[in-house]
Amino acid sequence: MDVKVYNKDGKETSKVVKLHEGIFETTPNDHAIYLDVKRILAERRQGTHDTRERSDMSGSTRKLFRQKGTGGARRGDIKSPLLRGGARAFGPHPRDYGFKVNKKVKRLARISALSYKATEKGIKIIESFEMPEPKTKDFNAFLKNFDSDAKKSLIVLDELNKNVYLSSRNLKKVKIVNASELNTYDIMNAQNLFISENSLPKLEEILLAEGK
Repeated sequence: MDVKVYNKDGKETSKVVKLHEGIFETTPNDHAIYLDVKRILAERRQGTHDTRERSDMSGSTRKLFRQKGTGGARRGDIKSPLLRGGARAFGPHPRDYGFKVNKKVKRLARISALSYKATEKGIKIIESFEMPEPKTKDFNAFLKNFDSDAKKSLIVLDELNKNVYLSSRNLKKVKIVNASELNTYDIMNAQNLFISENSLPKLEEILLAEGK
């Protein structure tokens, strides 16, 4: 697939790059995308929630009243979950929500997500992405040039650029990642995917190497 290269002003240049058909023109696998996105979101959960059960509470273990003959429900000690201020029955405890997904499935998921974006014309190749100084105003002007200032945007660079990062960190709908950090969730969550010309060979190299 041949795509045109744009400059930061949103204008087409004379350059054309060829997207690797094995990455950007594959038949998407929806189940692989589902599994990888589920894994990423699960790993982001802290899992620090905790509740107190009977053994975690201090209080008398005396049975409040006899088992039968009172006309009321059976009840144990004051720590019973039936009472206000009592323990929590079967409450959550700290745990790790993460789970394993095979490397080939992760790769297939990213390739499927990139293929979806390419089909939807949601990928823009940018000639160069450097900023002489950190300015949110200049970064927002770049987004406006592509009518993307109100959309979720993902920018893929070949290496971390401090000025670009500082210029974009106040914009809630923008995320900057290196080519080696690109994941399925970020691709699917973004409405527009900007890939710098320098990072494209690196991205393709990583994905092709994982498939061997």
